[in-house]
Amino acid sequence: MLIVAERINSSRKSISEAIKAKDADFIRKEARAQTEAGANYIDVNAGSFVGQEAEFLCWLVEVVQGATDLPLCLDSPDPAAIAAALKLVKKPCMVNSITMEKQRLEGMLPLIKQYGTRIVVLCQSDAGMARTVEEKLDIAKQMVGILTKEGVAPGDIFIDSLIYPIATDTQSAVAALGAIREITRQMPEVHTICGLTNVSYGLPVRRLINRTFLVAAMSQGLDAAIIDPTDRELMAGLVAAEAILDRDKFCTGYITAYRQGKLS
Repeated sequence: MLIVAERINSSRKSISEAIKAKDADFIRKEARAQTEAGANYIDVNAGSFVGQEAEFLCWLVEVVQGATDLPLCLDSPDPAAIAAALKLVKKPCMVNSITMEKQRLEGMLPLIKQYGTRIVVLCQSDAGMARTVEEKLDIAKQMVGILTKEGVAPGDIFIDSLIYPIATDTQSAVAALGAIREITRQMPEVHTICGLTNVSYGLPVRRLINRTFLVAAMSQGLDAAIIDPTDRELMAGLVAAEAILDRDKFCTGYITAYRQGKLS
């Protein structure tokens, strides 16, 4: 399971304050904690700073790269901010995200090709965000066709079928699970990913919902997730699910996690 660590996001109050104050020590501490918790990529997001996003995203890139050897996931819908940040990236990275919206597609695609990044594809078009399994699958297929035609390797494509809060859309999780299953079945060469915490927004005991949905999504083929790797119970559930789903041969990952005290 590929883990994109989500905590360095300006939508979080503590991160927003640290970015505003340019508190590099605070950001470095977050990056190191997520690295030690088992992340594969560190997400960096400065989207809350309208008009200053590019400046702060570039600052985050430099600070985080000084704290960890992990590659980054540049998280912004703005091609200008992504373009500025990509000039500073030292390792092959991931960009989150591109959609089938004409303006966003035309802005992001040249950058993806130029820098050879991995790319998160949201099931969203100019008509809006896809809600049904059929809508999500249709956009996923079209986007994979567009990207591969432009030379993007299928293995560098991560399809996010989009999950909405089940507190307001009780069919959202079911539709996302169905889309993950069908994308995995019909396009096995690409990856599936999700921003996990959206599912629980507005509900009490959110981490319980998050953990349960993650395991359900993994059972449908999800192989990457944008999550908080410092959530020990979430990570323990992930390790157990990998063992159950035969993604962990001879349960070596599970046993190693146990010996390291990560399952208690």
